[in-house]
Order: sequence, then C-alpha cells, then structure tokens
Amino acid sequence: MESRIKVLGHPVHPMLVMFPIALFVAAVIFDVIDVAGGPGFLGELAYWNILVGLIGGVLAVVAGAVDLLAIPSGTRAKRVGVAHAATNIAVLLLFAAIWAVRMAADDRAAGGALVAIEVVAIAGAALGAWLGGELVDRLGVGVDPDADLNASSSLRPRAADRQLGDIR
Repeated sequence: MESRIKVLGHPVHPMLVMFPIALFVAAVIFDVIDVAGGPGFLGELAYWNILVGLIGGVLAVVAGAVDLLAIPSGTRAKRVGVAHAATNIAVLLLFAAIWAVRMAADDRAAGGALVAIEVVAIAGAALGAWLGGELVDRLGVGVDPDADLNASSSLRPRAADRQLGDIR
C-alpha cells in the first residue's frame, strides 16, 4: 500500500518524523548536560527544541493519520500502525507536559525529575520508531503497492531466511 501524502513520489510522514525525534533527543542531551553542571543556556535551548519538536510532531501525526486511516482493518499492519501512533502520541503528550511545566518556570530549565521523564519519553520514541520501521520495512506500508499487510513480525525469521540459514 502506498502513502496517501507524497512529495515528489516519496511519503511525507517518514520525512517529518526525523525532526521531532532529533529535536527531542537533542533536548534530553542538553538537559542532562545542564543538570550535570554545564552551561545554563543549554536548559533554555532544550526548552525551545522541545517546542519545535512538538510542532514537527503534530505535523507528523497528521500525515501519519492519513496513511493509518488508509490501512485496511483486520490486518497486522493496522494493529502495528495503531500501536505506532499511540506510542508516538504518548511521547508527544509527555514532551508537551514537560514543556508546559518548564514554560511556567522562571529559567525554563529542567530538574532531575523532568529529565527522568524525558528519558522515559525517548525510550517510548525508540519503541515508536521501531514500530514505524516494522510498518515500512517488514509490512511495506507507505512504500510498496503490493505490500503484505499481514507479514509476520521482524522478530520472527521468514521462511526464506530459515532456508538460507540451512544453506549456510
């Protein structure tokens, strides 16, 4: 199944997701350095990274929702897509809460508790990214008009992979 939103023949959703992920990871790195005694401006920079990451994340959610709605119900791809969407929306909500707490603070820096929540959110983003990879690489969603929307998990070897193992 091919993506419903494309630019020059390429799906938009995978293009958009890299920005919030990179911005959130950078924010966590800046906050860890700031909490460890680094330069104070890193906390402020992390705050703005989170804000821009949230904007990019909302755009990615919209593009992803269009593709998710096009996946037929009852397929493994739909189940993985819903899990991917739910995980990434939870990540966005965590970062939105972190941003809101920091917005109310005088210096907009994160303390240890917020950094811990950021680390949990990044772990969620990693899971969401893996699920997105499962959708694209294993199930062919968004890139293959002849996608197997019920392919087995990439954690299980395919029959062809098992046969290759017998040959080696």
